[in-house]
Amino acid sequence: MSPSSSPRLHLFDRTEEGRFISRRNRFVIECLVGNAVHPVYLPNPGRLRELLLPGRKLYLAENAAGAKFTWTAVAVERDGQPILLHTHMANRVVEWLLLKRAIPGFEDAAILKREVLAGHSRFDFLLQKNGSPFLLEVKSCTLFQGAVAMFPDAVTDRGRRHLMELAEMARRGTPAGVVVLIHKPDVRWFLPDYHTDLAFARAMSATRNAISFTALSVAWDTDLSLSPSTLTRAVIPWDMLEREACDGGSYILIIRLNSDRHIEIGGLGVLLFRRGYYLYVGSAQTGMSGRIGRHLRKRRHVDRHIDYLRNEADGIKALPVRSSEHLECALVDKLGELSEWSIPGFGCSGCTCESHLVAVEDDPERDEDFIGLLQYFRIGRLQEMLEGKEIPHPG
Repeated sequence: MSPSSSPRLHLFDRTEEGRFISRRNRFVIECLVGNAVHPVYLPNPGRLRELLLPGRKLYLAENAAGAKFTWTAVAVERDGQPILLHTHMANRVVEWLLLKRAIPGFEDAAILKREVLAGHSRFDFLLQKNGSPFLLEVKSCTLFQGAVAMFPDAVTDRGRRHLMELAEMARRGTPAGVVVLIHKPDVRWFLPDYHTDLAFARAMSATRNAISFTALSVAWDTDLSLSPSTLTRAVIPWDMLEREACDGGSYILIIRLNSDRHIEIGGLGVLLFRRGYYLYVGSAQTGMSGRIGRHLRKRRHVDRHIDYLRNEADGIKALPVRSSEHLECALVDKLGELSEWSIPGFGCSGCTCESHLVAVEDDPERDEDFIGLLQYFRIGRLQEMLEGKEIPHPG
């Protein structure tokens, strides 16, 4: 039986169970397999914050003899559902769905060539669609919360460039499109992740009339098999994208101190800061990227509370929450529920909050509750808005 005639797609003959421990770099993770810890190849450069949490179940495929790593991480379990991690397999999935004529709007499409060079880029497929050549690019999406999915979860200049070049090819007479494969069933809406990559989101908005975008939600079974009957199409709420994909909103700075120290904080005087991770919440109605960029650099001239602390940091990173609403104080309130201590009066002169700086002992990005909070403010709120639920306006 040929792959196209098979009722289900099976990507792997068998997999082994592993448990995530930590991430060495973009493409290597530490994983517990049986009673031993192994380095495992991860074919996915995304951040995967909400997926790669300590103890999460991984599906591992054994590599051929002589490979650098014994195992490749191909999927991870979230809420009892396998989520495909192996980005190289997304093309194989879409190819199979095309052969099955299962993708809405592509029922008559035939594959002419894979990995085709056009313009200055290489695209995933050249199709014959509606009697004409058609360029198709595939994106693999693992970032979601509830019924909303977003892509990408890390900055992708290559992805932005692909959109612009596809639009240019379309203007020159070769129609083009993008299929986003969402590895979670029952996703109803898809948006570009403007929190993480505003440039990609704006490129998608700018090219929507030149190229087609199709977001598909699929359900993987526990044996990592797929049936076309599980395929559903997600809606792209363009009006929400236009409103929310702005360079304004709130942000969380994660500031790491490796040791206890006394730090002078302007008018607050000299304060004791314990070793740990400090979570500062700020906001900017416009130019938030520039504001965050200034926070990430040490300042010669300091005038804000956060400037004094930032200059003492052993590590710092920023997590934007772009929004047309004022969420700063609501973020502080929810972070306070997860914190272990705070610095009274820090960064809150313009509101009634007790502090805009809370702290925890351990890395919050390895904490499921913190990741859940970030996911809610970035994605979960959007579902509430799309469903027409009334949500509190915190500002």
